[in-house]
Amino acid sequence: MPDTPITIVENWLARFDTALQHRDLEGALALFADDCYWRDFISFTWNLKTLEGKNDIERMLAATLDQVNPHSWALAEPATGVAGAVEAWVTFETGSARGYAHLRLNDGLCYTLLTTMQELKGFEEKKGRTREQGVSHEITKGRTSWLEKKTAQEARLGYEEQPYCVIVGGGQGGIGLAARMKRLGVPTIVIEKNAKAGDSWRNRYKSLHLHDPVWYDHLPYLKFPEDWPVFASKDKIGDWLEHYTSIMELNYWSSTECTKATFDDDAQEWLVQVVRDGTPVTLRPKQLVFALGVSGYPNTPVFAGAESFAGEQHHSSQHGGGGDYTGKKAVVIGSNNSAHDICADLWEHGADVTMVQRSSTHISRSDSLMELALGGLYSEQALANGVTTEKADLLFASLPYRLLPAAQIPVFEQMAQRDAEFYSQLTAAGFDLDFGTDGSGLFLKYLRRGSGYYIDVGASQLLIDGRVAVKSGQVDRITPESVVLADGAELEADLIVYATGYGSMNGWLADLVSPEVADQVGRCWGYGSDTPKDPGPWEGELRNMWKPTNVPQLWIHGGNLHQSRHYSNYLALQIKARMEGLNTPVYELQESHYTR
Repeated sequence: MPDTPITIVENWLARFDTALQHRDLEGALALFADDCYWRDFISFTWNLKTLEGKNDIERMLAATLDQVNPHSWALAEPATGVAGAVEAWVTFETGSARGYAHLRLNDGLCYTLLTTMQELKGFEEKKGRTREQGVSHEITKGRTSWLEKKTAQEARLGYEEQPYCVIVGGGQGGIGLAARMKRLGVPTIVIEKNAKAGDSWRNRYKSLHLHDPVWYDHLPYLKFPEDWPVFASKDKIGDWLEHYTSIMELNYWSSTECTKATFDDDAQEWLVQVVRDGTPVTLRPKQLVFALGVSGYPNTPVFAGAESFAGEQHHSSQHGGGGDYTGKKAVVIGSNNSAHDICADLWEHGADVTMVQRSSTHISRSDSLMELALGGLYSEQALANGVTTEKADLLFASLPYRLLPAAQIPVFEQMAQRDAEFYSQLTAAGFDLDFGTDGSGLFLKYLRRGSGYYIDVGASQLLIDGRVAVKSGQVDRITPESVVLADGAELEADLIVYATGYGSMNGWLADLVSPEVADQVGRCWGYGSDTPKDPGPWEGELRNMWKPTNVPQLWIHGGNLHQSRHYSNYLALQIKARMEGLNTPVYELQESHYTR
């Protein structure tokens, strides 16, 4: 009887389980192809780590097996594929946790393996059959209601009782992580300088909508309703975040600013100085998380003569949108997402707009990106095919970064063919277009540098039609009434918007902790691809994100809504394990190659 995908995987798992339990490294490695990859999210390494090739895998297993004690590898559902190329979802256990894995076998040997920790034994989330009762069915005098208990707990935490963790930053990242912490029973306070949860979205330019689709953007535990728009407005997202924070019962300190954080070596805890509603408060958490977005401070270049400009000038992060710009000339320096959105907003409100493009930019049309790149994982069709949000997140993570470009290049080649006329018109308008250094397109640009692209939701047509002008080149200087480019072109301006991006996330650390700590943590984001703005050496995972840094008890959380949702699970489990005193030896802590 011929082998089926199910029997092939079951045989592989049985041999793998036996080899690991007997510490038979040779037997385990014999189950991997010569060209193989194992990506682990904290289940073996207490790290986010990609092992490339048998030597890496052997070194990791030799260092971790005795402590991890993996066992009970089994199919979670029937395997799929054909005999020569099989994929499977797999459950497994370690001494301290339960895990979920994705496996690809080529000709019976492992090509890729993703292992993820999903819950800690003995410290599982209270859900389903283990949910709390909510009330005691015994009548006693002096009973307190749910609201009274909640109010009293909120009044104590941070004053009479200290949180185990403080999250600095109450945007979607901090909120989602705090929800995970709440479910795990980790006392946590979120610090947010804005007056309300969601204000970081509400305060952006009024035309802003999500460029990623709804299926990609869910928060942990509580998905958007089925009638939620595909691309929600920034105010709608702000309202959702505000209500989510309340529904998930988070300890959310709004109107609170973190002014300083120092580490007390004797007590092995952080001293976090905050000002809450004008009153100084000192918090003493064991763990400190910075969740201040996908990037650092606004990057505003200093051009000669800028101080003499007679009009208005500001960074894109300060652009509110709207207003009446009839008869005004606006120059937007930059050509990525914010630049396009702001050019469109200014044009809508009467301005004569010129975009200054200083380097080439990738553009993906929203519809094409949805159908060609995201639809198989995040769409109604994906859900109909059984690809849940959780499965989609794991499938996206199952391809290591070394393999991702080769998987993405054909997608963007197809996009270039499909939208050839669109790209031809853009180029004819003077726009400097690219598909990434290696043709791998938008997602790799995002992972490598977090910039250099625009998801077209209409602004490109303004450039094609000439309703918004585009000029390529470097800015030489600014005069009281214009922006002068290096080629001598002079652009009259009443308004200059610097859509020039942001610095590295560890820039926040330099001010809030110290420059020395910021440099010890090193650069955040990018994975060492040795492409523009992402220098080597190769690291294989995003620098410092959601994993131990070179500063103990200090963590970095961020990314888009998809990443914040998915990776918050692993960050929360790492912090919970430390709170409970579990042994968490970090395998091959990343080196810090770059300072700010």
